[in-house]
Amino acid sequence: MNDDLPAQLRRLGLSPQEAAIYLTMLRTGRTSASGLAAQLDWRPEEAERCLGRLIGIGLAAQFGTDGTEAAPVDPAIALDHLSHTRVAELRQAHCSALNAYRDYRRSVHPQATEDLVEVVTGGGIADRILQVERAAESDVLRFDSPPYHIPAGANPTELRNLERGVEYRVVYSRSAVENRVYYTTNIQPCIASGEHARVLPTVPVKLTVFDRRIAIVSMSFVEAEVNDSLLVVRPSSLLSALTGLFESAWRSAFPMHLSDRVPPALRPLHVRILELLGTGVTDDAIAQLLGISRRTLSRNLEHLNHRAGTSTRFQLALYAVRNGWI
Repeated sequence: MNDDLPAQLRRLGLSPQEAAIYLTMLRTGRTSASGLAAQLDWRPEEAERCLGRLIGIGLAAQFGTDGTEAAPVDPAIALDHLSHTRVAELRQAHCSALNAYRDYRRSVHPQATEDLVEVVTGGGIADRILQVERAAESDVLRFDSPPYHIPAGANPTELRNLERGVEYRVVYSRSAVENRVYYTTNIQPCIASGEHARVLPTVPVKLTVFDRRIAIVSMSFVEAEVNDSLLVVRPSSLLSALTGLFESAWRSAFPMHLSDRVPPALRPLHVRILELLGTGVTDDAIAQLLGISRRTLSRNLEHLNHRAGTSTRFQLALYAVRNGWI
């Protein structure tokens, strides 16, 4: 028998005594409350009470003409009921904790609007960002631009979220894409894992919206020098406006990854070059991001222009868009 079963049963809502009765019944089969009391060295009324609880939730059934005996039954329905009950209890506890915290905030700042907007400063910023992102359930919308409160490297939290089905749509600023370390360790792995990415010369604000129910607004370069803080925005007209701002920018931004209509004969390097052409970064920046020389980039651009029948990088990017590559 699984040694961890008593702990698992307690997690589902059984008391230690009820779990002990159930495990004893699994070993002995059909028995009575007095028989269980004798085996466990309990008072008969205690065994009778626990057995009655197991019968009540469907983990045991009564037998015999007088119903004094019981035996364990298929636990599927009962365990489903217990798990749903525990989920409901956890949700109620979650709501109670949130309500208690909001009452506390109102008592400290009765005239403030912290139910809608919270200011986080200093050392608590990175922890709050990670806390909110780990709790994302369905979708994340983001304007990505330096500076970063979390070191500008890999984002394992996003990768885990993508793996469990959370959708990410990110609009990068050109300055984010031009950062070779950030492009290589963060942007590329996230796109490869399913992130939908686009780019603009600049983004209007540093913003992330989680599940359309909470947003984080960070400071720009200039603001961060004066006030290192972020705003946590909860459901309100402000949150709706920020979400609308993202959707408007998303529609006008340039995709950073190619569609499945790109010719399969293109070399991987050519695909990477096409991905970066639309970002607006310079040829020198593209060469640096790809780890190739300026001359190698020019030679590959000539090859792509020849294939597309174009003569400039702008015409090449336009051709890629019109032909559904991007």
